[in-house]
Amino acid sequence: MQTLIFFKGIIMSDVKSEYRRIVAEALNKFINEKNAGCAPVNADTVAVQTPPNPEMGDLGIPMFVYAKTLRAAPVQIASEIVRIINETYSKEELSRTGEFLAVGPYVNLKLNKADAGSAILERIAQQKDSYGSLDEDGKKPLEGRRVMIEFSSPNTNKPLHLGHLRNDALGESVSRILKKAGADIYKVDLINNRGVHICKSMLAYKLFHEANSDTPEKLGMKGDHFVGQCYVEFDKYSKEHPEAGKQAEEMLVKWEEGDSEIRALWQKMNDWTLNGVKETYARTGVTFDKFYLESETYLKGKDEILKGLEKGVFFKADDGSVRIDVTDVVGKGKDEDAHEKVLLRKDGTSVYITQDIGTAISRHDDWQFNQMVYVVASEQNYHFKILFHILKKLGFDWTDKLFHLSYGLVNLPSGRMKSREGTVVDADDLIDSLHEAALAEIKEKGRDAELSDADDVAEKVALAALHYYLLQVNPVKDMLFNPEESLSFNGNTGPYLQYVGARINSILAKAKESGITSDGSNAPLLTQAEEWELIKALGEFPATVAKAAESLDPSIMTAYLYDVSKLFSKFYQQCPIVSAETKELASARLYLAECTLTVMKNAMNLVLVPFLEKM
Repeated sequence: MQTLIFFKGIIMSDVKSEYRRIVAEALNKFINEKNAGCAPVNADTVAVQTPPNPEMGDLGIPMFVYAKTLRAAPVQIASEIVRIINETYSKEELSRTGEFLAVGPYVNLKLNKADAGSAILERIAQQKDSYGSLDEDGKKPLEGRRVMIEFSSPNTNKPLHLGHLRNDALGESVSRILKKAGADIYKVDLINNRGVHICKSMLAYKLFHEANSDTPEKLGMKGDHFVGQCYVEFDKYSKEHPEAGKQAEEMLVKWEEGDSEIRALWQKMNDWTLNGVKETYARTGVTFDKFYLESETYLKGKDEILKGLEKGVFFKADDGSVRIDVTDVVGKGKDEDAHEKVLLRKDGTSVYITQDIGTAISRHDDWQFNQMVYVVASEQNYHFKILFHILKKLGFDWTDKLFHLSYGLVNLPSGRMKSREGTVVDADDLIDSLHEAALAEIKEKGRDAELSDADDVAEKVALAALHYYLLQVNPVKDMLFNPEESLSFNGNTGPYLQYVGARINSILAKAKESGITSDGSNAPLLTQAEEWELIKALGEFPATVAKAAESLDPSIMTAYLYDVSKLFSKFYQQCPIVSAETKELASARLYLAECTLTVMKNAMNLVLVPFLEKM
């Protein structure tokens, strides 16, 4: 007889892994019995599903895929597999594990709820904040992986807007998920602080503000908002003065030549913007390990381009610009012409990709990563294809470790935003409006008197609404941000999760006031359907972390959180704690509530939803 090893500090992924192994083993025995002469079944290829009806079992494996190989009907295969398992393991072992069932063409497993549930909750109670980090082997799935993540990347000619908020939420959330899964994380922010667009704001300042010695402080504005205003002013000015664009380009040439006056103005306006942007980062809980400035990396990029020109990787066009043929990467143009990418303008100044080349090289020199993730909107898909191609052509073998996490655009129901026209949704303004709406609802419900700091709660509700709404959509998809929907305390929203968390916290406090203490030794009593479904979901948290980390998709975590919240609400409605039939059952249910809160706190942190003890 072989031994089942299911319940060694069980998580649901443990069960699935062992379940696959047992069924694969039985399938291979069946293959030998039939002398089928086919390749053995690999346990990793066995698909595990959830049966539609809990009475059928907790897990199911379909046999359809093996019908042709084994030349037998799926129903027959399922019956034979269950027979082999029952012959392989003792009744005692099977009773501890659960029951293997042939349900039509499926081999299902109905787990021993008492043992399985106890083991899952014990693991949560023991690991607490670290729960979710370890796989079925007790290891961190991404241990040893070094991942550098670039996100946000603001321009110093304007404040952060709604698009940046999606970028920031994705970058910060993915970073936290990867770290939870065991990876070493290095978060970087590339500040786009040079280029013609920066000079446009500078030119507007000289035209409309310099004579008055205007500053953000003088005008009562955040620095990034003031510089953004200058950018909008330039756009309006340029429509009546076509020469303005040329003037901005000339200013950039002077900047690259080191003109002291231009450099001084550039530094002053850069500082205004960066100080304002960092205030927004602090407000939203976004942090970085290092800031890279394009002004400090573009020259390295120019040097690499010139080296590539000498080696024949690039060529000089008739107009004097330096280019590369990228037809094999992006295809031919509309007229079947070759596609060429400019790397240095004819006047010798850098373009965006020039500095991106220099920055990529500098980063790998600074921190030897296993993977570099660029969190950048899908509008830049073309750019990154070319960037990775150029770096490979230059001979950098780590280019294969570069990945573009492309995400869709985010807009409001009113339409697409355009920064130069001043129609963008300012990040600070949006958060302020969410904050005000949350505070108004708190006061309307009369909750402000019970909260020690209603304003702080409103801020955290606003951030929960914002981040959860932005993260619940798969990154690749475009989305509409609906502020009113995001703030709802019902349904799939951040405030709803906060409400459930605060409710659990309140339940724990009231239970303990009633003299009930949680006791894990009573966990085997938790066998009701609502209890079991919640426990199973809690057991899935480590596998969910691993899946979200591998796919770089926080929406997997938001969906999980919503499911757990709904399952807890269902559990609490059907399974009272204080009025439970026995003291032992009450202590077991309190234990389950504590474990649920632990998992929810851990998961909420991964998607930037602040936990609230009271709401």
